[in-house]
Amino acid sequence: MTVTEAPVTTELAVTGMTCGACVSRIERRLGKLPGVDAQVNLATGRARVTHSCEPDLLVRTVEKLGFGASVIAPSPARPASPRPDSSEGALRSTERAVGAPRHAAPEPADPTAGALRSIESTEGALRSTEAGTDADADADANGSTGTGAPTDEPDRDPELADLKQRALVCLALSIPVIAVAMNYAWQFRYWQWFSLVLAAPVVFWGGWRFHRAAAKHLRHGSLTMDTLVSVGVLAAFGWSVGTLFLGDAGLGGVRHRISIIPGPDPFGGTRTIYLETAVAIVTAVLIGRWIELRGRRKALADGGAGADEHATAEATLLVGERALRVPVGTVEVGDHVAVLAGGTVPVDGVVEHGTAILDVAAMTGESVPIEAGPGTRVLAGTVVASGRVAVRATVVGGETQWARLTRRVQDAQLGKASVQRLADRIAGRFVPVVMVLALYTFGFWWFADADAGFAIAATMAVLVVACPCALGLATPTALAVAAGRGRRLGILLRGPQVLETSRKIDTVVLDKTGTVTTGRMALREVATTTGVDTAQLWRRVAALEAEVDHPVARALVEAAAQRGQVGGATGAAATEVEVLDGLGVRGLVDGTPAVVGRRRLVAEELPLDLAAAFTRAEEAGATAVVLAWADSPDAAPVPRAVLVVGDTVRETSAEAVARMRSMGLRPVLLTGDNPAAARAVAREVGIADADVVAEVLPTEKADAIDRLRAEGHVVAMVGDGVNDAAALARADLGLAMGTGSALAVDAGDLTLVGDDLRAVTDALRLARRTLATIRGNLFWAFVYNVAAIPLAVFGLLNPMIAGAAMGLSSIFVVGNSLRLRRFQVQR
Repeated sequence: MTVTEAPVTTELAVTGMTCGACVSRIERRLGKLPGVDAQVNLATGRARVTHSCEPDLLVRTVEKLGFGASVIAPSPARPASPRPDSSEGALRSTERAVGAPRHAAPEPADPTAGALRSIESTEGALRSTEAGTDADADADANGSTGTGAPTDEPDRDPELADLKQRALVCLALSIPVIAVAMNYAWQFRYWQWFSLVLAAPVVFWGGWRFHRAAAKHLRHGSLTMDTLVSVGVLAAFGWSVGTLFLGDAGLGGVRHRISIIPGPDPFGGTRTIYLETAVAIVTAVLIGRWIELRGRRKALADGGAGADEHATAEATLLVGERALRVPVGTVEVGDHVAVLAGGTVPVDGVVEHGTAILDVAAMTGESVPIEAGPGTRVLAGTVVASGRVAVRATVVGGETQWARLTRRVQDAQLGKASVQRLADRIAGRFVPVVMVLALYTFGFWWFADADAGFAIAATMAVLVVACPCALGLATPTALAVAAGRGRRLGILLRGPQVLETSRKIDTVVLDKTGTVTTGRMALREVATTTGVDTAQLWRRVAALEAEVDHPVARALVEAAAQRGQVGGATGAAATEVEVLDGLGVRGLVDGTPAVVGRRRLVAEELPLDLAAAFTRAEEAGATAVVLAWADSPDAAPVPRAVLVVGDTVRETSAEAVARMRSMGLRPVLLTGDNPAAARAVAREVGIADADVVAEVLPTEKADAIDRLRAEGHVVAMVGDGVNDAAALARADLGLAMGTGSALAVDAGDLTLVGDDLRAVTDALRLARRTLATIRGNLFWAFVYNVAAIPLAVFGLLNPMIAGAAMGLSSIFVVGNSLRLRRFQVQR
């Protein structure tokens, strides 16, 4: 065996899997290779394998088991890749951004309006036509429709189309056979030969996929669900043909009754035929698989499995005065692309020209459209509802947020819950056990002096009703639906292990800055002395702080702008401006001295009212600055106002904390701020002072999580920054706010796309609902087999009913999983 230098992760597309037994066999065989760990997913038809050997060996190993396999995309074992944009972790739909483009942007036709001219793109390819061909081929292979997701039209899927055709044709042929067999009065002379003519194409053409798969796996020494179906159908058809040609069943005028519970034949079985059973089994399984596969494909499409890394297949590239429609894979950082009304933004970037209303629901779950203009950051996958924009690409290809989210959803769908792993192990040994049980059933009734026809009927019922396909679908189908629903709501699940942890959580640790609060400084209070003109106050603030790059200064300038005051050339004149690091700013405004900053910058004592406001602000953990100015050029500045600036609590944080308490969770605030500031925020959102952990260094956040876990708590950590990554990884469940850094997002088990803290409880509710659905699927799948097999063994189940019940079990699992699409957030 050839060994590679380092472990890599390879995804295989596996065909021919029909049940949990197939999954278990592939995982066991791959796991026997040195250094190989495999996870196989029945619903997606994919296997994720971590290995140190050549991928060809993995493919050959799977093929030796009788399945088809091909490599999708090998990649090094998932290190976090650097992003070219400093805001690479921001999943927020739009935000203002600055920066020089690599290429000059085309000028808008109407500079006064700032609107991009109408564009009629022409066919074209840049840099490499081969890249475009490959991109198109990949898009076709993935069923892409230009949105990065598989098509929702199932008839375009060859497998679905084939299943539908066979199911409908077999249904048309089977109805007369079953109807005549079940109605004694309709059994005309030689009706049995009429049934044989209709049944033969159903058994061999309709059931060909089962017979072919069974023979293929048998050559490789394996038994699958197809083996059970094929043996059952051929046994029913073979017995019927034998009695028609060699027994008395083919005589004219012979009739027989059918019942749900088979009974002995007074003629020793020589007049009994099971053609209706053979066609019913084939038709029921085909229809069941068609409905099941259609539901699975819909669930996977909703969840993003199989979606391309690009949000759209093509982009309209602006080159001078030309607009070329090119494969999106050829767009590079710095290029400019045009997006018209109804189009999808193909890259992460910044709007250079034009204005538009963006539908960001696909990326953030926000239902309210957002207005974008020059300087607004936009993400791939957002849709231009109206208007047109020229976007400068800052992130392209596999590093866009669309690609990252798609990979996260696909990763989640490849995992397995512990209960599903148990089900797969059972299913892996189930089929051989069923074959032995079927032989035992036949022998039991044969030696019990029952007629051969009755023994055959009981054996067929055992073979058909015991198919474990529902077990293999229980987890992946539910997880695919949950992943799709979560993505639409801005909740990304890493995998099923998250589901199992979510139900045990009792403590939620909340990072303060950027999570409970906005992380942006804003004006909170203004206290002035008697007789101060507020317009004069804000004119001086705007003039002094206009060019200062400091969070407090920016908050004050924003507050001044909201009050109609603008600093710089269009506002009050400021000269001799001096920025004092860590203290404030001083200068001349309209020729008189003015200062804004810390208290010690002002020589005079503060009046009592201003001193009281200053003290209140410090006790609340806010930042207070003093504004003073003189009335003449030679006088000293006199304190006129205290401006209180602080990090603002998000509007939804208090409601989010209340929801956590209603779910029986204990919220804990974790911050590096001083205790006064931390307690002030905690009181505002409803967290008890005893649950505030303040003055924690970034390196100590993980230690705080460990202390809570040591006390016996099961801890979820919610954070958004680089300094939260270790704590997110250390917690039992990490919830990363999508507006934060990529390191935090990658460390989280759950990613919340957006900055609404209420999504924490929504995510936990979705996780718990999904786990409950999986457990329900597995419970009913097991109950079905446990209850049905004994009935079949004791001859109390008609094989035709057994076939229908087997198909319905899979449909039930898929239908129960699809109920997750109705999950709603609390608003």
